[in-house]
Amino acid sequence: MILLVNGPNLNLLGEREPDVYGRTTLREIEDMVRHACAGWKVDVVAFQSNHEGEIIEAIQSARGSADGIIINPAAFTTTSVGILDAIKGVGLPAIEVHLSNIHAREDFRRRSLISPACLGQICGFGPESYLLALRAMAHHLGAAAAP
Repeated sequence: MILLVNGPNLNLLGEREPDVYGRTTLREIEDMVRHACAGWKVDVVAFQSNHEGEIIEAIQSARGSADGIIINPAAFTTTSVGILDAIKGVGLPAIEVHLSNIHAREDFRRRSLISPACLGQICGFGPESYLLALRAMAHHLGAAAAP
């Protein structure tokens, strides 16, 4: 099982700054990921919160039940040592994902505190970023394509 974690304000996708984040809603992205999982021998559990502590608790709860984490920490990307430590602490492979290219945006968005705990970072491809992260995680976990 892969835990899909989405951080603050991502519940507003489709409405919030569509010129930056697009018009696809979080629900549509989660459905896209679940549909893509049907092609792999892997399940996904989606979680979103605007609260750092809830995200940390979800990551910690994944210990022993998840095989990996895909996380869009959103605004916590640049601020959360707590999320960094939680990912390190559970010892699960993680991939950081972003809809926009954070490296082409404001300077403060370019440095991720989360990425040192991750296998890699995928950003800038809109909702496709999630599918790329899922494919990378499935490959990392050795998940086989369903017949």
